[in-house]
Amino acid sequence: MICQPVHAVYAAFAAFAALLSVSAAGAADPAPFDLAGPGLSVSVTRRGESLPIGRVPALAAGDVLEIEADLPADQSVRYLLVSAFLRGATNPPPKKWIASAQTWKRKDKDRILKLTVPEDARQLVLFLVPDTGGDFGTISDVVRGKPGEFVRVTQILGQASLDRARLNAFVAGIRTQENSHPEYLKTVAPVLSSSLAVKLNADCLAKLVESQAACLLENREALVLVDVHSNSLTETIVGTPADLAFQISATREAGYGFYSPYIGVVRDVARIFGAFNNPEFTYLPALGIQNGTAMSLLLNAAPSFRKPKSVLVVAMPAIEKDVPPPLRAASDSAVCAARAGAVFRVEGAPLIYATDYAHDMTVRLTTKDGRTMDAPVAPRADKGGYVLVSPLRAADFAPSTSGRLQGVWGFNRFDGPEFSVQFPQDAAWQVDHIAPRLIVGRDNMLPLKGAAPACVESITMQLPGRPSQPVKWQVSGPDSIAIDVPLTDARAGDVQFAVKPFGASQATMLTIRAYAEASRIDNLRLHAGDDEAVLTGLRLDEITGLMLDDLAFRPGELSREGDVDTLRFRADTPDKVRLLGQGHNARARVTLKDGRSIGLPVTITAPRPAVTLITKSIDYKEPLPALAIHLEGQDMLPDTARMTMSVRAAEGMRFGAQDSLEIATIDEGAHVRLSASNGLRLESPQIAIASFDPAALGSSAFGPLRFRRVQAGVAGDWQPLATLVRLPAVQSVSCDPGAKTCRLTGKNLFLIDSVADDRTFDRSVAVPSGFTGNAIDVPAPQGRTLYLKLRDAPGAVQEVVLPAA
Repeated sequence: MICQPVHAVYAAFAAFAALLSVSAAGAADPAPFDLAGPGLSVSVTRRGESLPIGRVPALAAGDVLEIEADLPADQSVRYLLVSAFLRGATNPPPKKWIASAQTWKRKDKDRILKLTVPEDARQLVLFLVPDTGGDFGTISDVVRGKPGEFVRVTQILGQASLDRARLNAFVAGIRTQENSHPEYLKTVAPVLSSSLAVKLNADCLAKLVESQAACLLENREALVLVDVHSNSLTETIVGTPADLAFQISATREAGYGFYSPYIGVVRDVARIFGAFNNPEFTYLPALGIQNGTAMSLLLNAAPSFRKPKSVLVVAMPAIEKDVPPPLRAASDSAVCAARAGAVFRVEGAPLIYATDYAHDMTVRLTTKDGRTMDAPVAPRADKGGYVLVSPLRAADFAPSTSGRLQGVWGFNRFDGPEFSVQFPQDAAWQVDHIAPRLIVGRDNMLPLKGAAPACVESITMQLPGRPSQPVKWQVSGPDSIAIDVPLTDARAGDVQFAVKPFGASQATMLTIRAYAEASRIDNLRLHAGDDEAVLTGLRLDEITGLMLDDLAFRPGELSREGDVDTLRFRADTPDKVRLLGQGHNARARVTLKDGRSIGLPVTITAPRPAVTLITKSIDYKEPLPALAIHLEGQDMLPDTARMTMSVRAAEGMRFGAQDSLEIATIDEGAHVRLSASNGLRLESPQIAIASFDPAALGSSAFGPLRFRRVQAGVAGDWQPLATLVRLPAVQSVSCDPGAKTCRLTGKNLFLIDSVADDRTFDRSVAVPSGFTGNAIDVPAPQGRTLYLKLRDAPGAVQEVVLPAA
């Protein structure tokens, strides 16, 4: 169906009718066609087959029509029923093409018009004329004198009647839904609108349920849209398109809606019709609403039975070639024909819902044994297509087949679109081989393979320890569905699914395991000569082991920086692993806690950069005080000194301009990197000299230090360097003659662990933790030397030499 927004057809025809009944200068608001007039009973016979007028979209030469006025038994005014065949605007019909019947007579031959459509006729117009004597001649003269005006009248009234039928169907659909389930109007109204090409006011669906129907039917004459198919049924030789009065424009005409400039054509017709008015007659258009053999007439003005009396003008279907409805399948989705109320969705022809032109509709199918079966269907505008009258037995059909919509349009058979049709089977549903694993903590999509996905009625899911719950799914292919599996708050374990097809007593049961989030492997690195592999990624705590070819590794230290985990592996057979040379290609397999494994290729990389310490020296930044603390050996680095060290590159390696040495505490909480611009100089490609101030590590750094070489982002092994000790300042030691203790004063005495008079520390004084004083009593020295243990190096003994007395 090709639709474009237009003005209410009824507004246009109401305007037209009003123009017929007022003078050209009149400007009265037009009235809608809501006044019931008399009726007609019409049947059409073609090639020996008779149909009621409600099933005849177009007449053809040779058709035999029987037309009878349907008037009440007590009708007081006699009506003459006049028919006139037309053959174009410029070719007046012969007198024999105009006939009449006296509706008040008893004999059929007098009361019923029996007409045969002549060759070359294009239109048929009827008149109901109050009998005054001589009226037949008056009508005949008018028609033959101005045939083109009646050609236009039949066109406009014919289109109006078809559009009114669509509007009636829309109103009936809204009323039916309002009376049964008004809460579903929000879903049904858009389908009705699309099916019947009727404009929908979406704002109405946002109102309260009780107000939606009334809102949707407000200003109903302005709702109808142009339907190109129904236009083609009423086109005439004049060449003016049937929707000439209904296209949108920006000009408000006749006080009713927005019309195109073609409304001027309607006005011209009205003025010409006005010329036909005489003291005896005026002409009043009527819309013919067809239902079986009955044609009910709707008027927009009350007829007059005083002079000038009203002549009712009625258009009959055009005399032209039948144009079957341009039906198209509205969806490529398969239809489950075993389902009660299965819908074959179509689009393209609103008249299939508003009229009986399309009748005896079926869907033709082929059974398993090759028989042809025609399944009756009925049009449902609220469903958007043809509904299967009764569900079919699945056992008679293959899981997937095709069905073609077919039927009769008027007198002629026609074929509609083809549909994919499915029937439920006993075959079980299975997980598609390409399905991803179900992962808890997020929503998942689970693809299943099976027969007749369109026939799945329901799917439920049951998590461990929870009741079953329905889940959503979509048909994703001719033999597949995709289930939405919500596992956001679920735990790992077995998940049960029940897939139930229409008409089945039992559902297919599936048990699928849901896993915790799998570890993400970013990189596995093993350097030649190492026996430790390093794995980076996410959720590496789920990993229980690593195999490199046939060499086993055990997980060790796990650390995290940002959102990246680092897991170190130690080889079970380190000697064998260290023999793997640079460039060796191996296959690694990581094992997870739930039994899954992840494989990845690994290439042994170049050996990590290595150095050996040649020597180191310490230089105090300031002269030593009188009571200096003398540190034991070269492995102690006071925080008041600088260290200079020399290192040699490992065999086969060279220092480069981008190399650096990294020095850090054991916990790597404090570190400094020495480079060519910061304390590192090359003596040669094999030897480097480094100098650093421990102050660069921060005032809180202390304890064992270590160093390593870093080259191109790859770090070597840590090696011990020295122990960083923070020194207190001993300012004085005062001893009274013969006393067993002396008074030691100074600053930062809390850095002292204990003080003794000899190296054995048999007689020692411990400095309390958290000590904040600047003096403490210590054992009197046996000579001139006191012995200290510092908190930063409690295992080493340091000396303070007292000055000579």
